[in-house]
Amino acid sequence: MKIEETSLPGVLVLTPKIYRDDRGAFSETFNLRRMAEAGLPTNWVQDNFSISQKNVLRGIHYQVTQPQGKLVRVTHGAVLDVAVDLRRSSPAFGKHVAVELSGENGAMLWIPEGFGHAFLVLSPVAGFAYKVTDYYSPAGEQTIVWSDPDLGIKWPIAAEKAIVSDKDGKGAKFRDAEVFA
Repeated sequence: MKIEETSLPGVLVLTPKIYRDDRGAFSETFNLRRMAEAGLPTNWVQDNFSISQKNVLRGIHYQVTQPQGKLVRVTHGAVLDVAVDLRRSSPAFGKHVAVELSGENGAMLWIPEGFGHAFLVLSPVAGFAYKVTDYYSPAGEQTIVWSDPDLGIKWPIAAEKAIVSDKDGKGAKFRDAEVFA
């Protein structure tokens, strides 16, 4: 597995070797020993999976209590996956990284605690799977509006075409959001 740093401290792209032949493909998406050797979490408490259609935009989500580290990947289809540094003490506070994840490229994104997370579906449909380091906490859940200009995320979609939930559409502005120390 190839592990690459991104422009945000602690956010990593993990790309497993994909073995392809005329029957299909195989890749190892998790290996406890390799994760430990790379300094990544090895204690996951929950696996999540969603299926979304083209132009669905989920996020920017995070939890201020019971913050979660996330290892995210796409099983089929493609998404633009975004992590936003929400740690006030970080020199990268308010900055983001965007990575295309797809079933074809097999890439995964490690997003540590202290980051917001969002994704936009680029393909007709996408399966999105992720492991988390802590349980979902409705009381601690926060949302920053995905289109906040202060974040400067260049989403490849016109705002009126994005399909967002009511909650995501009413997210806080970045400057008003409760963030990490």
